[in-house]
Amino acid sequence: MLHLQKIAQRETPRRLSQSAIRISQSRTRRGFATASEPYEVIVIGGGPGGYVAAIKAAQLGLKTACIEKRGALGGTCLNVGCIPSKAMLNNSHMYHQAQHDMQRRGIDVSGVSLNLSTMLKAKDDAVTGLTKGVEFLFKQNKVDYIKGSASFVSPTTISVALNDGGETQVETKNVIIATGSEVAPFPGGGIVIDEEQIVSSTGALSLQKVPEKMVVIGGGVIGLELGSVWSRLGADVTVVEFLGGIGGVGIDEEIAKQFQRNLTKQGLKFKLNTKVLSAEKENGKVVLKTEAAKGGKEETLDADVVLVSVGRRPYVTGLNIEAVGLEMDNKGRIVIDDQFNTSVKNVKCIGDVTFGPMLAHKAEEEGIAAAEYIKSGHGHVNYNAIPAVVYTHPEVAWVGKNEQELKAAGVQYSIGKFNFTANSRAKTNLDTDGFVKIITEKETDRIIGVHIMGPNAGEMISEGVLAMEYGASAEDVARTSHAHPTLSEAFKEAAMAAYSKAIHQ
Repeated sequence: MLHLQKIAQRETPRRLSQSAIRISQSRTRRGFATASEPYEVIVIGGGPGGYVAAIKAAQLGLKTACIEKRGALGGTCLNVGCIPSKAMLNNSHMYHQAQHDMQRRGIDVSGVSLNLSTMLKAKDDAVTGLTKGVEFLFKQNKVDYIKGSASFVSPTTISVALNDGGETQVETKNVIIATGSEVAPFPGGGIVIDEEQIVSSTGALSLQKVPEKMVVIGGGVIGLELGSVWSRLGADVTVVEFLGGIGGVGIDEEIAKQFQRNLTKQGLKFKLNTKVLSAEKENGKVVLKTEAAKGGKEETLDADVVLVSVGRRPYVTGLNIEAVGLEMDNKGRIVIDDQFNTSVKNVKCIGDVTFGPMLAHKAEEEGIAAAEYIKSGHGHVNYNAIPAVVYTHPEVAWVGKNEQELKAAGVQYSIGKFNFTANSRAKTNLDTDGFVKIITEKETDRIIGVHIMGPNAGEMISEGVLAMEYGASAEDVARTSHAHPTLSEAFKEAAMAAYSKAIHQ
């Protein structure tokens, strides 16, 4: 992404010329591609899955266009999700460190204060630079970028309501739907998001002042990340979670328990196994009513800001999918086969709007594979090797199976663990919370799960992903030289512990 920002600064982002998109005042309809010369691929949606699919299709020699209505490429991830949240996580961590962690390092700091407007501007600048970088990549790879809202007329004809006014139609041989997801409303509709006091993740990234008290509904990845941001900046944060643990789907229970202890030490409060009944604005506050998940005595919480973080849902609004008869499941996802084909010939679908984890990097892999299927009939995504990361501090990351899944399936397994307290780089950095946990198939020593809580876990997990992609054993990793002193040595030692014994623990 840094590369995208740099090239965006060097080159003016590509825009379709006015002559390419203007529709006359009489709203005469014209198309970018005609029935006699259609596009070979049109991608609907310019998020991580969509823009990557479009670029890959063009690189494969296919005449390609991408339709995106936001007016900026990158989707939720780049505009109001992954990227701005990481800017806030990084900068709030630096602020928190300056306040609480410098003295023991021999650095005396005084007069540290928060300039929230500047912090928010830094976040916005990062987003702008990266979105313009994606536009440059479209120009570089000769992808036509159509700014507008797409809807199906037929499987090969797409109507576009242009952002600049008017309409057009484009013809294509193949469509890739990559419209992503949107914030899921509170179940039952009992809590109305106004993006001021009752906010989604989008509103939580743009609060103009630090709330005195914040309640986060949902202890998954997004809730924990944004709860951490505002806790570091001074808010009293309480996380209310219906389930008995934090971290969301896929997290290892042992990791989750240690993770919660660490976040509690940082000041976050948790109410697990708790159901939120309602949230109403009263006298400048938000009053929430809760009860035990299994029923019980009703309790009341109050907050200045409530973050509703109960998941996301597929986004298909305005696509007119009924016109072409696309099959949907009962969760609102577009049904696909193992080659991303929908129920309609030559219409494929990738990313959050269909099956699987709602992760930007998963959508990117699907985008590349879908383009390859169109070009050659072959593509590949290994869904057993898709990592997940929580970008708190310490970070949490995992790939593959967790221990509770293997127990439930009756799989015989071995575990190797190594604590960062025994890692020389972590010790010198005074950052030793957490451990690496590697799970192997007992009979073969093949790595089937990797779980990390600790510094730079989001970077380190890639070694686990690569090991699983190539079917590596714990011994394979353990016998591979790792530079000293590095955090990654903890990964090597955990692998040693899985098949034999660690050296430094």
